Amino acid sequence: MKGKIVLEEHVSTELNNSLWDASGEATRNGRVYMADVERRLLDSDQRIADMDRNGIDLAILSLTSPGAQSLLDPRQAIAFAQRTNEQVTEQFVARHPQRFKAFATVALQSPRAAADELERAVKDYGMVGALINGYTNIGNADTAQYLDEPPVWEFWERVAALNVPVYLHPREPLPSQRRIYEGYPSLVGSAWGFAHETATHAIRLMLSGLFDRYPNLTLILGHLAEGLPLMLPRLEHRLHMQREGEGLGNAKKTVSHYFSNNFYLTTAGHFHTKGLLDSISEIGVDRVLFSADYPYESMATASNWFDETLISENDREKIGRGNALRLFGLK
Repeated sequence: MKGKIVLEEHVSTELNNSLWDASGEATRNGRVYMADVERRLLDSDQRIADMDRNGIDLAILSLTSPGAQSLLDPRQAIAFAQRTNEQVTEQFVARHPQRFKAFATVALQSPRAAADELERAVKDYGMVGALINGYTNIGNADTAQYLDEPPVWEFWERVAALNVPVYLHPREPLPSQRRIYEGYPSLVGSAWGFAHETATHAIRLMLSGLFDRYPNLTLILGHLAEGLPLMLPRLEHRLHMQREGEGLGNAKKTVSHYFSNNFYLTTAGHFHTKGLLDSISEIGVDRVLFSADYPYESMATASNWFDETLISENDREKIGRGNALRLFGLK
């Protein structure tokens, strides 16, 4: 299929590279693999060549994880988000405006500053929403502020007013919560830990009452929604059985209602037809979006699978292009 749109596609900047020691990722994921990823994160020409070869018209870019979320100094995090949005615009979008758009980087260490920066990025740079890498460290590397918690609702109020989507991207679990991965460090990140961390985070948002207060909020989950299409029916059943128990949140509706009305999912990094069909059966084809997860994944792998997978051509067009055009108001 030609004319595809992808939206979990990552970049880096010199500022970002100066802050992180990538040796741990290289050890877990393989040094040769990560060296190639690091090179491609900074390269727009190779990215466009890969897009051309694989029938991709437009990529919505975002800063690679962990982004602003793991910076411990709030002032540094706020300045980092502002400069990152400027650099992504300068280095990628402004040079290739017909091929790239971008999600904003925001620093939730200060929800008000994050709201202001999102508004600036949308109005001044034409960014199409925000991508947030899971929880935000507050104080030290082993503390977390999740997006459903009260201080963050000030940010969500602005998101609702701007009416733009937020991509909830994975992040590794807190260091103190990795006991189950001891001896198997390759499981901590994208192979397994990302999905568990992000799916649970999404469930917290569903149970918090956030979508009752701001019913127009739209969240996007990658990797076929981190396993939620399969697991949400059981979750909903068990929550109903436990309805007189504690800690059920403040939601007025079921988790399946919020999943079907406030979430989209992408195929990023999960190129499996049976999983896609299950996802469509749970959320509907109008809320599924094609993506690759470049450069951690290959555009060729994603496109070869998607272009040949056994779905109707009408559904292929919706997932590959039409749904993204509608969601982001693109022409």
